[in-house]
Amino acid sequence: MATLTLAAAPAPGIAAGLLSALALVLAAAFVFARLAQRVRQPVVVGEIVAGVVLGPSLLGLLPGNPVDLFFPEEVRPYLQVLSQLGLVLFIFGVGYQFDTSHLRRLGRRITAVSLGSVALPFALGAGLAVALAPWLDRSDMKTDGLLVPALFLGAAMSITAFPVLARIIGERGLHKDRTGAVAVACAAIQDFLAWIILAVVVALANSTGPWPLARMAIISAAMLAGLIWVVRPALVWALAPERTWSGSMVTHAVLVVGLLVSAWATEAVGLHAVFGAFAFGAVVPRAQVDASAPEVPERIEQASLLLLPVFFVVTGLSVNVGGLGGDGAVILLAVLVVAVAGKFLGAAGAARLTGATGQEAAVLGVLMNARGLTELVILNVGLGLGVLDGQLFTAMVVMAIVTTVMTGPLLDRFHRPPEASTAGDPARRDEPRSLVDLSSRREGDG
Repeated sequence: MATLTLAAAPAPGIAAGLLSALALVLAAAFVFARLAQRVRQPVVVGEIVAGVVLGPSLLGLLPGNPVDLFFPEEVRPYLQVLSQLGLVLFIFGVGYQFDTSHLRRLGRRITAVSLGSVALPFALGAGLAVALAPWLDRSDMKTDGLLVPALFLGAAMSITAFPVLARIIGERGLHKDRTGAVAVACAAIQDFLAWIILAVVVALANSTGPWPLARMAIISAAMLAGLIWVVRPALVWALAPERTWSGSMVTHAVLVVGLLVSAWATEAVGLHAVFGAFAFGAVVPRAQVDASAPEVPERIEQASLLLLPVFFVVTGLSVNVGGLGGDGAVILLAVLVVAVAGKFLGAAGAARLTGATGQEAAVLGVLMNARGLTELVILNVGLGLGVLDGQLFTAMVVMAIVTTVMTGPLLDRFHRPPEASTAGDPARRDEPRSLVDLSSRREGDG
């Protein structure tokens, strides 16, 4: 048994390389997060930029190949595992904070803006995939034909980063007015729709024919039904505060084991692990958890925040902005135009048709355009599926950063925050979970 343990463990040199890489990643993430705060950007923007900086785009330009020095090939598989762990922990939190009451209490404006800011970006993204087909490097892609890449790019363009958006709204005091409440509800709904589309894309990409696709769909539907009709009631009973075993330790174990098993199950079926983590988070009974161990979701979130910078670096290692070249620059420009126009026009146009003022419509259009971390999650799924080539992946990552960074300055242009805002309170800026909760509780105002 001792031999098996030693064989399964990383070599001493790999362990040392992994530890030094983690130290560099966390230090860079901290520095860039602080810089992002100084220029009134969400912390996640700084961490994403840190991941890109540590890759070929900037660090790789220095002599001596420092990227391979700090992140050698034998260390990268371990970084990939840690990044996936951080990712499923984070996506569990997104599912846990997702309020399904948005789907039951849809106002006319929320419905219109949600559908408009999904339908138009999806159509433009799918059309862009067709237009860019002659420019793509097929050797980087695993799929034949245009159907799957077109559907994927449409879904990727439809995403709004719900966690980042809720944080921006909370920091700027927008949760106090109708527009902010509508924006949070719309982001939750359209991301729900985009995840469904992405699940279909993943199933299509991983299937080899109609029967494997049907089997994957049947198993996925059965798993979802099991989570809703079996797992959720079991959790309601097991996590009730009146149980003798109720408490932080049991709740923590149940949630972590549950999210990991759900992530493994969807990965085994052929979907990505993030679907299982999100679905499990969405069915966890918040009332029982908040009553018996409210600190547990925050602990899981803190663990994800520690590991997410690793995810950004793993993403950044696949991004080379300097290697885009002339064709890549054209692709990047097209991606930016389609992304911004699709989201802004889809959301603002739908808002105006439902009676919103010009200012309200513009604010909604700006907010719906923020992609953030959620976009990177989607793009990494697409890169793993082989539906993107290197240039398009890099262009989409840059688009995710640009559309998130531009949200703050454009809000300054179109919306004047109230004086009593949380933007100047550093303590509130460091509590993304409470900001999401605060914004989510306002959905009835929309």
